[in-house]
Amino acid sequence: MQQHATQHRIVVLGAGYAGAVAAGRLARRLRREDAAITLVNAEPHFVERVRNHQLAVGQDLAPRSLAEMFADTGVDLRIATVTGVDVDRKTVAVTDPDGRGELTYDTLVYALGSAWNHQDVPGAAEYAHEIAGRPGALRLRERLAGLEAGRSVVVVGGGLTGLEAASEIAEARPDLDVSLTARGGLGDWLSPKGRRHLRKVFAALGITAHENAAVTTVAEDHVVTADGTAVPAAVTVWTTGFAVHPMAKATTLNVTDTGRIVVDGTMRSVSHPDVYAVGDAALAAGPGDKPLRMSCASGVPSAWQAADAIAARLTGQKLPNTAPRYFNQCISLGRSQGLIQYVTADDRAVRAALTGRLAALYKEIVCKSAAWGVANPTLGAPTRRRPVAPRTPEPAPAPAV
Repeated sequence: MQQHATQHRIVVLGAGYAGAVAAGRLARRLRREDAAITLVNAEPHFVERVRNHQLAVGQDLAPRSLAEMFADTGVDLRIATVTGVDVDRKTVAVTDPDGRGELTYDTLVYALGSAWNHQDVPGAAEYAHEIAGRPGALRLRERLAGLEAGRSVVVVGGGLTGLEAASEIAEARPDLDVSLTARGGLGDWLSPKGRRHLRKVFAALGITAHENAAVTTVAEDHVVTADGTAVPAAVTVWTTGFAVHPMAKATTLNVTDTGRIVVDGTMRSVSHPDVYAVGDAALAAGPGDKPLRMSCASGVPSAWQAADAIAARLTGQKLPNTAPRYFNQCISLGRSQGLIQYVTADDRAVRAALTGRLAALYKEIVCKSAAWGVANPTLGAPTRRRPVAPRTPEPAPAPAV
């Protein structure tokens, strides 16, 4: 895309749910002649991360081309790996098949996301499988496909990802001995109705739940819990949380000990006003000043918030004042069962929950809607685009003496 000297240069790093949505929303709110939007991603396809457990058990998920998604939107897609960010010089170093390059920005949207977190548990990195990314899900898919009947699979982690992975594997491979280890009680954050349904589905699928059993060691054929119990595991699937991309921690941005970028209510860095962070990369406060959890449910609203704030600041409009909040937690328990746990704005379970086949359909609609929002980045309600104040031209370098 031809870039003009007066265009405001916006660079979005990462085309997961948050980054892709942010880029598309910016394209819908800003005029092409005013803003040059570049979206950088290492892979040419969009990954439906919330379906990686389905991919791992052999279900076919058609790849979604980012080039097709962003064709004719005004977003310049750059397939490249981000190798460095200099927030003081306002530059991003990238590497693509043609070699190394550098992008200069006026506004940066950091959405590099997260990967699996083995939490330095001995043996986890060497022996466990992960489904936080597509490559990991495909490796697990190959391993499960070659696993003989009667062998054991242990899913470590009792959060949403762990529940979905264990259910999907048990349903797809009823000939395997599937178990799940949870640090606390099984679904202990759910409502009584939600917990009852979860236990009912686990029992029907033959999944053994090891509760209050934090895993302290992973070996090639078993895991060891904190009380010394060895649980057989021909395959271990690690789902105990996510670790953010380390890039931000190497910059002068204000970040947490874990590398998440500290942002204000508009997803703007508290230390560098030209940088916004969205999705898992950001530490943002939600209702009750509780940090938003790493999830698609947080990532998409944070992208909306950042894009609207950037557009508002550039065009002199009113800043958005609706903070991201939660409505429910959507859990698939295989293809025919689900659990929709309704929650308060700050993500605490209430009594109401939707269960069974209707909940599975609800979750499927949510997944498809999220993917549709990425695949159609500039569709939606008409938006009045206002002109952006032209950026101040950079001074010419001083002549050499």
